[in-house]
Amino acid sequence: MRQFLRLFKILFTFWRFGLVKIVRDSLKPGLVKTLLTIVSWLTPSSYSRGKSLRLALEALGPIFVKFGQVLSTRRDLLPEDVADELAKLQDQVPPFSEAKSIALIEASLGKKISDVFSSFNQKPVASASVAQVHFAVLKGTSKYPEWEGKEVAIKVLRPGILPIIESDLALLRILAGLVEKLWRDGKRLKPKENVDEFDTYLHDELDLMREAANASQLRRNFEGSDKLMIPEMYWDLCGLNVMVMERMHGIPISKLDQLKAAGVDLKKLASDGVEIFFTQVFHDGFFHADMHPGNIFVSVAPKTFGRYIALDFGIVGALSDSDKNYLAQNFLAFFNRNYRRVAELHIESGWVPKETRVEELEGAVRAVCEPYFDRPLKEISLGIVLMRLFQASRRFNVEIQPQLTLLQKTLLNVEGLGRQLDPDMDLWKTAKPVLERWVDKQIGIRGFIDRIKDEAPHWAKLVPTIPRLLVNWLENHQESQKSQTEELMLRLLLEQKKTRTLIWSSMLFAAGLLGGTLFTLIWLG
Repeated sequence: MRQFLRLFKILFTFWRFGLVKIVRDSLKPGLVKTLLTIVSWLTPSSYSRGKSLRLALEALGPIFVKFGQVLSTRRDLLPEDVADELAKLQDQVPPFSEAKSIALIEASLGKKISDVFSSFNQKPVASASVAQVHFAVLKGTSKYPEWEGKEVAIKVLRPGILPIIESDLALLRILAGLVEKLWRDGKRLKPKENVDEFDTYLHDELDLMREAANASQLRRNFEGSDKLMIPEMYWDLCGLNVMVMERMHGIPISKLDQLKAAGVDLKKLASDGVEIFFTQVFHDGFFHADMHPGNIFVSVAPKTFGRYIALDFGIVGALSDSDKNYLAQNFLAFFNRNYRRVAELHIESGWVPKETRVEELEGAVRAVCEPYFDRPLKEISLGIVLMRLFQASRRFNVEIQPQLTLLQKTLLNVEGLGRQLDPDMDLWKTAKPVLERWVDKQIGIRGFIDRIKDEAPHWAKLVPTIPRLLVNWLENHQESQKSQTEELMLRLLLEQKKTRTLIWSSMLFAAGLLGGTLFTLIWLG
């Protein structure tokens, strides 16, 4: 009954914000389309399709908002105007009660708040669909006396969030099935696969130990960096529902006036952001995949002035060496306008069918990319470029790689940040040196030397054993040769024996035949 009421609310919301008309126009001819035509006459809203969808998702609650945020990254599936509207979705919900928050923290820690913290801000500083955050100050312990006076941020999962998520996910799967059956483009949009992808992201965010591990990995990757700061995790205080980390002080990157007033160089900040992104992707193969302005701050402390501060590590992306290699070569080929190489890489990687003509794919890529070179960022949109590339790719049956979806989303976030900080920045020229350094490290002399260094411990163990291994091989080879010789001789003897038996049998048969013939002649004569 509860699910039925929830489904009714969803359908009513769709009608209220004018989505019925949009759905009707996309359906195959039939009874359902006729009924929706009648219903659409009474629709009170006349918003654009993108805005209608955004407002409907916001009205349905935080889980649907998050789904819309994830869906906005699939510009290979959605029209450009719809994707742009979904990107505006804000994940903001009222906080849950202070008493519940304290109870959850104390249950996770196994101690009273006052035993662990010298001060605790009961009022949350941030509240989202999955969790909310409180500030506190740690007490030192006999094990960790250095904790005394450390400022921390405490992230707490919403109580009872899992049943709500599971219920809404079940409804989303029902809707996905209807879209796939009734919508003309239903199969191409892959609604079920997108819901499954969203399910994975959402459940990853529900495990704060996983998020803490992600943050720890990023912090280790950028240890000693003068461009990016990651908060330290207090592992002894972290659990599945509660995460305690270093409190970071800075100005939100969206507050441009405050950054300018503090003396931050916005052009350098934009360039550093691009370098951080490409370093995460190609050097580490592990990147922060939720880099929207709400999760990015800038430090104005004297020792760390002008450095990025990253927060919220629930969603990260990982790339294999093969993915990194193909991506780097593709980017460099794009930057050098070597469209033929782009086409060849797509065919070599298996992203397009092998029978695809290189010349045709090259021409399609050139037609999309060539108009956007040598322009400042304010005059181009990576979203538009990506959208047109995806449109062109469908003609060649290009398979959109699932592992690259998060990368696409993050790249668009980087574009948005760059557009805010330095509209005149040339993204291509900023990124190219980073990629060239990485490619040189992988396939150049430096890469060769680094790989030798990586293999050195293995060779150090292997080299002393080579004489023994050689002796063993020779002995085994000799034994093998001996065995083979003996087997060959045995075969020869057997064949010889068979041959002798055959000869004797033939001779006896011939003698018998001759004797029989002579006896017959004598008897007849």
